[in-house]
Amino acid sequence: MNAIENNATVMNAASLAGRILLALLFIASGWGKIGGFAGTAAYMASKGMPFAEVLLVGAIAIELVGGLMIAVGYQARWVALATFLFIIPTTLIFHSPAGLEGQAAQAQVIHILKNLSIMGG
Repeated sequence: MNAIENNATVMNAASLAGRILLALLFIASGWGKIGGFAGTAAYMASKGMPFAEVLLVGAIAIELVGGLMIAVGYQARWVALATFLFIIPTTLIFHSPAGLEGQAAQAQVIHILKNLSIMGG
């Protein structure tokens, strides 16, 4: 092992930074859903989601509360598992490039790859 791997302070700081950077995406997304609640619920309904408003509250909880929990390290592994599972249907329902062309399809593929990267984190 090298000196950095042996230094608990450096490893703890790197873990904290990683958690915060990963959590920022969820926190910002959850916060944005609160501000645009009606529009987001309508978009979810347009994708065939039943009980869109109820599911939206759940999505906000996972993203905002879960993101904050990951950032501070409280039950981070369990919350990471919940967000991992949350990302699967989210990706399949909201980021399908099927029927799209050009930049619209490419944007959805980028979202899919982003979500896969987050799941790896």
